[in-house]
Amino acid sequence: MGVKILWYLTAPDGVVPWEADGRWQTDFGHLQQLASTIDKLGYYGALLATGADEVNVLAASVLSVTQRMKFVAAVYPGLIAPAKLAQIAQTINRFSGNRLVYNAVNGNDKMLPAQGIHLAHDERYDYSVEYWDAFKRLYAGSTQGYDGKYIKIAPRPADFGGGSQRGATPPRYAPFQLWGAGSSSAGVAHSVQTLDVYLSFANTPQKLGEKFRRVGAEAEKLGRKLEFGTRLQIIVRETEEEAWDYAEYLVSRTSVEYARQSIERQLPPGESFDTYVSPDPQVNRNLEQIRAGRLPKARDYEIYPNIWTGPALHGFNVLGPAQGTTLVGSAENVAARIREFQEQGVGTFILSGWPLIEEAYRVADLLFPLLNLDHGFDVPLLSPGRRPAQVSSIAAAA
Repeated sequence: MGVKILWYLTAPDGVVPWEADGRWQTDFGHLQQLASTIDKLGYYGALLATGADEVNVLAASVLSVTQRMKFVAAVYPGLIAPAKLAQIAQTINRFSGNRLVYNAVNGNDKMLPAQGIHLAHDERYDYSVEYWDAFKRLYAGSTQGYDGKYIKIAPRPADFGGGSQRGATPPRYAPFQLWGAGSSSAGVAHSVQTLDVYLSFANTPQKLGEKFRRVGAEAEKLGRKLEFGTRLQIIVRETEEEAWDYAEYLVSRTSVEYARQSIERQLPPGESFDTYVSPDPQVNRNLEQIRAGRLPKARDYEIYPNIWTGPALHGFNVLGPAQGTTLVGSAENVAARIREFQEQGVGTFILSGWPLIEEAYRVADLLFPLLNLDHGFDVPLLSPGRRPAQVSSIAAAA
């Protein structure tokens, strides 16, 4: 079985976009160019993360410059009524050929109240189960309404949407896919009821595989089977030395203040930057250097061969793997790690590297020929001379 490789479609971009002097000014033209590049290079799709731009608007705005890529749009349940979201999704999928997927995001106690959602942690997941159940029913064309604890929708009247032609056959939609995550007990219970693809930030292959097997076992109790995916940054080059040299360059462009802020977001409750002691001796050595006002060398953040917790737009995960975890190495190194993840049940990889367009080309050129891709269409080969490596790689994996 092959793997699906997705990229990142977002406005923040640049050589070092987590630092002000490395962040570009981007506009709609840049997003169009990025979407067109992702599509042209043959990525399965792209993640549209929560942020300054509304994801449904962003997806719809670049349909005309894409043909086959999926848009995995991150959505908080409750910000848009499920009936309206179903209509939006129907519209985008009707015009795109069913290329919209939602990444169900349940947020945190600090973020959601600022958006008008005031639910306790576990209750958020209970609400989300109902929300997405109602959404899927309405998206599929149900007119029966919905009567839940949180979601109440009246049956649709006969003259609903008065502009439609009497007797016209309503459009039919393929089942809508939901992707998402959730590591707490409530999050896992929500995931196995609701999701089609369960996502997690990366860890070592074995630890991620253990997590996915636990979640998969819970899904099987409900008679459901999930697919699994992970989110990673990537630095891939012709040689491993080049990749680590670039990782060192990113460290040199990163401030100690960014490292400290990222560490403070990762600290367990009640701990402080100055006093925290990690069970990992290497993490403690890194912390001591950062407290002294300097950043350790790039290889000091390597937690597993070619798996790195150095600086990224999504955080500097000094304390352990999280949003910023990065694959670093030659194409052969990175392909080997991806196959190792695949052996642990991972079938979908959402990747990003900066600048986004430049690194999307690098990954497509160097890495795609070494992987057995399952994108549902023929992926173009940028360098035809790499084809023998692709064929031997697929044969070895079979």
